[in-house]
Amino acid sequence: MALDVQRLKSFVKDYADLPADVRQKAEKALLLLIENPRHPSLQVKKIQGTRNILEARIDLKHRITFHWEGSLLILRRIGCTTS
Repeated sequence: MALDVQRLKSFVKDYADLPADVRQKAEKALLLLIENPRHPSLQVKKIQGTRNILEARIDLKHRITFHWEGSLLILRRIGCTTS
């Protein structure tokens, strides 16, 4: 089954605002997420208080939020978890 990926406008804007080093780490995390959403380094978990929104780890400070609609992976936001 082929996996389709959709990037919301919020994700695209967030991604463009990331520093280059974080974008490089994000690319690796995104490839892992697409290839194996259960990869241990992603530490995927459901966001508390939501129905179906998940987060994946890029590094200690940065996360990707996403949800699934069938085989469609929808990337919602990407960025720093602390200010």
